[in-house]
Amino acid sequence: DGKIYDAYVIYPKNHTSEANFVEYFVYQIMPEILENKCGYTLCIYGRDIYPGEDAASAIETRMQKSRRLIMLLTHQLVNSKEDAYDQHIALYNALIQNGPKVILLEMETIGTYGKLQESLRFIIKQQGTIKWKEEHTVHPQSPNSKFWKQVRYHMPLAHRPS
Repeated sequence: DGKIYDAYVIYPKNHTSEANFVEYFVYQIMPEILENKCGYTLCIYGRDIYPGEDAASAIETRMQKSRRLIMLLTHQLVNSKEDAYDQHIALYNALIQNGPKVILLEMETIGTYGKLQESLRFIIKQQGTIKWKEEHTVHPQSPNSKFWKQVRYHMPLAHRPS
């Protein structure tokens, strides 16, 4: 299908105390589970998009080469006044261009979705979110936890490492 990545990861990139966990999740937990244990390839901004690249075109190109878009919903992402460029492009592609499917990971309880932009609310209404409750479990790194099973259900078939 000409795709390079199984999923492009969209997450808030501001540095707040809550972002520390989000970054740990994006750079440590997700690759450990989805790449190392499940055989997926992820595209993560800051790891797979390089300094000096034109960020906007790099984001668009990487999204076009991804089978899914994984968006981490946090209060920071929800309450942010300016849309992150990758978030904007992802929602546009998913809704208007019939682009890759968006998988929404609710990293903290958002509560009412009323503050969310309409396009996000539409996607949530269509397919819901996968809620991260792993801090209550003993093994957040287990690919067999309910959370990771739900994520894998929405992912394309992985190419198993031999």
